[in-house]
Amino acid sequence: MRAAVITEPGGPDVLKIIEVDDPVPGPEDVLIDVKASALNRADMIQRQGNYPAPAGSPSDIPGLEFAGVVLEAGERVAGMAKGDRVFGLLGGGGYASRTITHHRMAVRIPDAWDFVQAAATPEVFFTAYDALFNRGNLQMGERVLVHAAGSGVGTAAVQLAHHAGAFVFGTAGSAEKLAGAAALGMDVGINYHDQDFAEIVKEHTSGVGVDVLIDFIGAPYWNKNIASMAVLGRLVEVGLMGGSKVEVELGQLMGKRLQVTGTGLRGRSLEEKLAVTAQFKRHVLPHLASGSMKPVVDRSFPLEEVADAHRYMETNANFGKIILTID
Repeated sequence: MRAAVITEPGGPDVLKIIEVDDPVPGPEDVLIDVKASALNRADMIQRQGNYPAPAGSPSDIPGLEFAGVVLEAGERVAGMAKGDRVFGLLGGGGYASRTITHHRMAVRIPDAWDFVQAAATPEVFFTAYDALFNRGNLQMGERVLVHAAGSGVGTAAVQLAHHAGAFVFGTAGSAEKLAGAAALGMDVGINYHDQDFAEIVKEHTSGVGVDVLIDFIGAPYWNKNIASMAVLGRLVEVGLMGGSKVEVELGQLMGKRLQVTGTGLRGRSLEEKLAVTAQFKRHVLPHLASGSMKPVVDRSFPLEEVADAHRYMETNANFGKIILTID
């Protein structure tokens, strides 16, 4: 099979298209003919040598999601057969023309969707759902602030929160991204280049703050995040793009009785991932299939241009997902 392989730690040019052996499915696995995958920040960090793949996933082939067609099903696979169109999460290995996954991790692609839409879905909607509802316990009528509202997870979180009846604040770095997020259901947009999000939240909530905050930045936003929280608020760390070390004034947490938690999918056990997949199928997929929510695709690159795709992601210019198509 063809795969984009990390030949050594470094920049985008270390990704090379190489012929490698096909993966071998186990008795509960399906072998997938991959038609599309998608980029995630974790792929860039892995490429740089700072994010090892979990056990059982390829150490040198990035890619945390796939969309494709079942080529082969293991002897203990039920409810799935050769020819089925499916998508799902991976621990790695998505940048390849073949991959394997446990059959219960594979989700059937809605009939009206193409493979690009399907590949744009799992990582962002699984992560956003888990952050908002499992970790953030978001309830109807609450207020939520979503940082990086134009990112893949951000666009999913805005839609999920809006659909749940929440009032949604969002931050982004351009008027175009804020307009795009508004079209997805964001109520108040904040340009972090020239606006103080804590002040905007304070103004629009009469000083009360937000109940749930989804953060991708980490250290640089810590103090303003805490200032933006309502009493009994829940702060969920999804990413640490700006750094991970902060000095904490614990009295602020105690005074507002705040909860601070984190989330991530890649390192979880199969059982945990199966549980999140089941939640997605039950609570999110029907709305995606009906069109009331949608995966947001910025642009696609063929697998052979994977280095260009990584360079594009590093510009932070994308609104929604960057897709790799595999012929």
